[in-house]
Amino acid sequence: MQQTNLRRDCRWYSVSDMSVRERIEHKRKAALVGGGQKRIDAQHKRGKLTARERVELLLDSESFVETDMFVEHRCSDFGMEQDQNKFPGDSVVTGRGRINGRLVYVFSQDFTVFGGSLSGAHAQKICKIMDQAMMVGAPVIGLNDSGGARIQEGVESLAGYADIFLRNVMASGVVPQISLIMGPCAGGAVYSPALTDFTFMVKDTSYLFITGPDVVKSVTNEDVTQEELGGAKTHTTVSGVAHRAFENDVEALLNLREFFNFLPLSNKDSPPVIECHDPSDRLVLSLDTIVPFESTKAYDMLDIIHAIVDEKDFFEIMPNYAKNIVVGFARMNGRTVGIVGNQPKVASGCLDINSSVKGARFVRFCDAFNIPIITFVDVPGFLPGTAQEYGGIIRHGAKLLYAFAEATVPKITIITRKAYGGAYDVMSSKHLRGDVNYAWPTAEVAVMGAKGAVQIIFRGKENQAEAEAEYVDKFANPFPAAVRGFVDDIIEPSTTRKKICRDLEVLASKKQVNPWKKHANIPL
Repeated sequence: MQQTNLRRDCRWYSVSDMSVRERIEHKRKAALVGGGQKRIDAQHKRGKLTARERVELLLDSESFVETDMFVEHRCSDFGMEQDQNKFPGDSVVTGRGRINGRLVYVFSQDFTVFGGSLSGAHAQKICKIMDQAMMVGAPVIGLNDSGGARIQEGVESLAGYADIFLRNVMASGVVPQISLIMGPCAGGAVYSPALTDFTFMVKDTSYLFITGPDVVKSVTNEDVTQEELGGAKTHTTVSGVAHRAFENDVEALLNLREFFNFLPLSNKDSPPVIECHDPSDRLVLSLDTIVPFESTKAYDMLDIIHAIVDEKDFFEIMPNYAKNIVVGFARMNGRTVGIVGNQPKVASGCLDINSSVKGARFVRFCDAFNIPIITFVDVPGFLPGTAQEYGGIIRHGAKLLYAFAEATVPKITIITRKAYGGAYDVMSSKHLRGDVNYAWPTAEVAVMGAKGAVQIIFRGKENQAEAEAEYVDKFANPFPAAVRGFVDDIIEPSTTRKKICRDLEVLASKKQVNPWKKHANIPL
């Protein structure tokens, strides 16, 4: 006789003894407890929330509409066909809901059911909500907590991964995709988060790696822990795979709600505009003295960004990776903007391989989703050295140049101090279709610094100090760029916020298109 396994009270019910309504109700109850209370308790003991608790915390109260609660895996090998191995909803919770009233599609992998492993049914559920998200134009958020492919299903599980990867690629640039790693994510499973726009992790409980420590040991004889190999610290500081890490599930989900508020729903929507209580014409007097008189002295670009944006609210992306460039989201007069800025505090703000890739990826996201880009420039050039040259700085540096050049969103650039050499061109210069380019009185736009230039121009001649003073007088100021129209105005730093807010209002109706092409060939 066919039987249904219910995990709420661990009893067996005969199908013939229940009406259809009762069976539906029992299935629903079974789906709500996933792998059972014992496994839920184990999840809590590890300091992790369950899949459903995560969805509940992420979305607005009572806004979640679940899909495919009754779907079960179809595997009949290795005893998987037995009723005790069938779980309504399988190992993932999928559906749609709202964050601050705005539509979003969500999937949350359930580690209490077969370790969250991906079956054909699991993949089918994820693909269904991704297809709907693209159709209606809404972001997709994935809460990842999975042991990987379900080995019992063999190639069907691998096919499921490929189906998801395809949708990640098709959705790229169409709707924002966000991955939150809240447990293990290994093997082929890592490529779905890698294809999404942003990847966040939870410290101490989340891991991303192609092969685990045991395989690494057997192949390379390296002893490495899970945390060292693929933990949050590794991926937010060394590899750059993850964009930010949070202390626990609750902090991660609350920050994700805040982050979501900056994003448009799709590439056809404008970025959200919220009511702003910070005057758009506010003067920021502290900026008039923030750049040190000595050009070799460092200052913190974050101080400038926080002073200019609405309410000092800046959501930095990748704050612990490639710190010589700062990227993130803020608002100007209530409008979402993307901020890019060289960081003089780290490597003097030089561009290198990692900062170029970090900046390029961020600029391209902003361009794909109609988010204006504000660039703060203080760059002495590209970082010299064999490590950079051998690592391909030419190819990687070209990515940032490419990203700024192809972007058609409003682009406003402020040169705060140094803008030297090719790095001046790269950082959203007028020559790369910058819409509004400003210089502060402290700006220096030149091929290189005075000392190096004088050594080349006046090599072997006397009075080097006098020649250096002459060079500084001629080039170490914003006038050479201003008289040629390469900057639109030399402004007082305190007026920067006011100017940007006015320019964004004008540029809101900007329309610019690139030549038709199947797709471009960015130097990857």
